[in-house]
Amino acid sequence: MKMFARAVSLACIAAVPVLAHAQFAKPQDAIRYRQAVMTVMGSHFGRLAPYARGDKPLDAADIQANVALVSAMAKLPWNAFGPGTQTDKVEDSIWSDSAKFKQAADRLQGDVAKLEAAAQSGDQAQLRTAYGAVAASCKACHDSFRKR
Repeated sequence: MKMFARAVSLACIAAVPVLAHAQFAKPQDAIRYRQAVMTVMGSHFGRLAPYARGDKPLDAADIQANVALVSAMAKLPWNAFGPGTQTDKVEDSIWSDSAKFKQAADRLQGDVAKLEAAAQSGDQAQLRTAYGAVAASCKACHDSFRKR
């Protein structure tokens, strides 16, 4: 039953990018959406830290479930950075240097794909390396595009 619920949840999440853009009737809707996505992604990514550090014995099912959610979330927030969605928390360079922002988003998604492969491998060293790469992608994007 748990696997069925996860499959249904992931299918719904996969459909969100197509529907999300149409749902932003107001800029504030897009802002709330992307903040929620980042919060969920950060929460599930954080749950992987003890495994990556070796502080917790590997639990393949838990790791793979969290990585699947991180992967789904990593695809979602980008279309919510549309015109009129500037806030005091993001740099204007998201819009003025959109190519660099897209490159950062693509880097994150590529690193998350490697994290998925590492999660499937069950190898602690691969998980640690892939986790570190995703963390570096997040940090690089935040350093470039998030106001302090």
